[in-house]
Amino acid sequence: MLLNFLNDKYSIRDFNFDDVEALVKYANNYNIFKWVKDNFPYPYSERDAELWISVSRNTNDGLNYAIANEKELIGGIGVKFKEDVYRFSWELGYWLGEPFWNKGIMTEAVKVFTKYLFDTYNIRSIIANIYEGNKASMKVLSNAGYKLDGVIRKAVFKEKLFKDLYVYSILREEVKI
Repeated sequence: MLLNFLNDKYSIRDFNFDDVEALVKYANNYNIFKWVKDNFPYPYSERDAELWISVSRNTNDGLNYAIANEKELIGGIGVKFKEDVYRFSWELGYWLGEPFWNKGIMTEAVKVFTKYLFDTYNIRSIIANIYEGNKASMKVLSNAGYKLDGVIRKAVFKEKLFKDLYVYSILREEVKI
């Protein structure tokens, strides 16, 4: 899979084993770890990168892709499939290397990826769960057309604290062409 955006300077593409070095370089960052699920390790080792790339290419529970510039991987984006009564609503997740923050890259990646998902799969909505305090990610989602559906109070335990969970979503008919 390959999606280009921002005048072809960036892409969403499959992970490959050439990404190991860049994945460790950017993912091994506490400022990223504090906003993602605990299954995203910190410190982030070369072995973690190799395992993630292998899993991302052979999973049945979601789609996981690299975000890259013209030179290297700079982040990741994906969705987790849901089951049973939730099967038409997938959960979005993403991260971006800190040197690339506040440049509009992630907002555009989320827009392009969201459109791709609705164009390609029979889903009704995409949800994203954001931890209390992650204002940058809330802004990304808002700018990408997602709406804040609500707050689940103290639903997340991260950094030895209970935090509120902000739930965002977008419906198929809300995606701008």
